[in-house]
Amino acid sequence: MSLFKKLKKIYYTKILGKKYYRTGKCKGCGRCCRQIYVKHAKGVIQDEKDFERLKHQHRFYTYLKVMGKDEIGLVFECQNLDSETHKCKIHKTRPGICRRYPQEEIFMMGGTLSEDCGYSLEPIETFEEVYNKIQKNSKKISIWDKLFKK
Repeated sequence: MSLFKKLKKIYYTKILGKKYYRTGKCKGCGRCCRQIYVKHAKGVIQDEKDFERLKHQHRFYTYLKVMGKDEIGLVFECQNLDSETHKCKIHKTRPGICRRYPQEEIFMMGGTLSEDCGYSLEPIETFEEVYNKIQKNSKKISIWDKLFKK
């Protein structure tokens, strides 16, 4: 692995605290602007009263319209999505949350990207690297137990 790749990995995992790289680019299908969940300090928004309070805290929330509710929470759709072109009406001035899409929190909440989405989230550490770390740590713990067990 090159030095640049090692430094990039350290930056993402240790400094940014990320587990995935975002790769690809937007295909402009608009699916990410539908079926939106809003996660806030308490978790995913569950009722409209909480959502109404959020609207006063950040302009982005005023763009959202409640479309329903499921087992995860309230489901929203962005009102800036043009229903005919599937393009964002405010693309050049869109909020940061839209610019950073997709974020790994999607997976932490059980969500997925649509099959034909241009983006993907790739694990920064491979399964083998994670497995080896776990094995190494379990050996350290095992040795610790042997040395200090009464």
